[in-house]
Amino acid sequence: MKATYHKYILHFKVPSGTSRGILKTKETWFLHLEKEGNFGIGECGLFRGLSIDDRPDYENKLLWVCTNIGLGLDILLSKTNDFPSIQIGIEQAFLSLQSSSPFKLFASDFTESNKAIAINGLIWMGDRQFMKRQIKEKIAQGFRCLKMKIGAIDFESEIQLLATIRKEFSIKDIELRVDANGAFIASEALEKLKILSNYDLHSIEQPIKQGQYHEMASLCEQTPLPIALDEELIGVFDVTKKKELLHIINPQYIILKPSLIGGFKGSSEWIDIADKSGIGWWVTSALESNIGLNAIAQWTATLKSSMPQGLGTGGLFTNNFDSPLEVNNGGLYYKQNINWNFNLI
Repeated sequence: MKATYHKYILHFKVPSGTSRGILKTKETWFLHLEKEGNFGIGECGLFRGLSIDDRPDYENKLLWVCTNIGLGLDILLSKTNDFPSIQIGIEQAFLSLQSSSPFKLFASDFTESNKAIAINGLIWMGDRQFMKRQIKEKIAQGFRCLKMKIGAIDFESEIQLLATIRKEFSIKDIELRVDANGAFIASEALEKLKILSNYDLHSIEQPIKQGQYHEMASLCEQTPLPIALDEELIGVFDVTKKKELLHIINPQYIILKPSLIGGFKGSSEWIDIADKSGIGWWVTSALESNIGLNAIAQWTATLKSSMPQGLGTGGLFTNNFDSPLEVNNGGLYYKQNINWNFNLI
């Protein structure tokens, strides 16, 4: 078996605002496998500034994986435990190599019978008019679940936006989720959650910065608004520590970003623990190209969750790869009559 890797820079069509700043490009890496004329591809969706494996020796680890590809899937995963984005790239590449088609990794109604995965429409941060315009566009496109990033503009303006939405659309019309990306100060968070709860929100993601276990536990106990852990899961790889974290904080939901928490294997561990603890969950992509999004979407479809998932559309980038993935009326579809166009060079 031969393994190689390539770096690829994705360019945003429109600079996209988060609480960590404006994103113009997104770095990612591809792992290629070849064996007896068969081809496998996996995306290592490194997220600079957020991934626990954003470290100087990242490329060296990819080189090590390629040099030692003969060790096999299980050993490679065990040797890359602190490189979650590489782990999911390895998982994808091996599944791709073994499949009759390099881009069909998991069989389900999603890939075989054009059944959609319900997804939320993402509202990026910006000034009030920009965010309001996005909201109108998403509703017009048929989305019935919106996720609004908050924490970049002033809180009062964000509240006014939510009030505007709720004046036009009730909880029966639109499910609203907000994502604070840890923007709230712990001492002020509960009061802000009380204000937000007036707008019939489904949940809030990561209201305070990760690592404040007892403060987050207190919030989850007192909150009038369901809390979903997101960044809190990053960097927690040991199963015992995963159980401990959920036992201490006891959130209403957790959010699974496979590229950031150990691929499909690591995400499945979180799901198993959450299910046994009565904690809800959904899956979210993390600005991967259509290669990684495709794999994550196919895996998500096998979980058969009825909740809207946080899967991107692949339409954010100018130089993404043409794929069968298509968003229509608030759902992500796999159109079997559309071909892939994947070429790095």
